[in-house]
Amino acid sequence: MKVLADTSVLVAAMVESHPDHERAFRWLRQARHGEIELAVCAHSLAETYSVLSTLPVRPRIGPETARRLVRDNVESVATIVELRGRDYLAVLDRMSSSGLAGGIVYDALAVRAAEKVEADRLVTLNAADFRRAWPDGVDRIIEP
Repeated sequence: MKVLADTSVLVAAMVESHPDHERAFRWLRQARHGEIELAVCAHSLAETYSVLSTLPVRPRIGPETARRLVRDNVESVATIVELRGRDYLAVLDRMSSSGLAGGIVYDALAVRAAEKVEADRLVTLNAADFRRAWPDGVDRIIEP
């Protein structure tokens, strides 16, 4: 099974004190054991680093640790899905024609990545937002 994980799942999986850690971490564990094919939108790498390095946890996750966490937990097990200029433009077209504005565009980028790799599932802790961004893929959106 091919699964695209969004930023919310990646962050929860890497931060043990996160309330959703256990249910998110199982997806990384399954990818490590070859039980699923994990994919991640390239944009989500930057987003994950940003969240990790500014998360209000103690001890603080510094930039070097955030980078190591992404390298060890995502790069080592996931296919990184790169989006091209035409993908971004298609996302903007979809957003505007659907009347969607604001930060949901970042979820729509992950949706585009899921479409590109023909993911069987998109796993997220923000399923309601993703359903708005991907009404045609609602049956593929799951929470961990």
